[in-house]
Amino acid sequence: MSSLNKRYRNRRGSTNVLAFSMREGEFGDISPELLGDVIISLPTAQREAEEAGISLDNMISRLLIHGILHLVGFEHDRSEDAAREMEERSFELLAILD
Repeated sequence: MSSLNKRYRNRRGSTNVLAFSMREGEFGDISPELLGDVIISLPTAQREAEEAGISLDNMISRLLIHGILHLVGFEHDRSEDAAREMEERSFELLAILD
């Protein structure tokens, strides 16, 4: 995960989730029904689940939702309002899954 994070985001170290859009770039219109790929680091998810006192399944659901929200255009790095909106949407979607 750290090599993907370095290669595609130019950030050192591992991360818990990466999202790769299939709707961007030169061939983004080939399969418009596909959003993209979400990659979850299981070791990181396990550690974060333990730290948060939640199950690994719950953490994976959270990370998957986070990645999918990125694929549909949410970006928490833009501003505090954007981060808050993304977090609120994440909780709404998690509630549907529970």
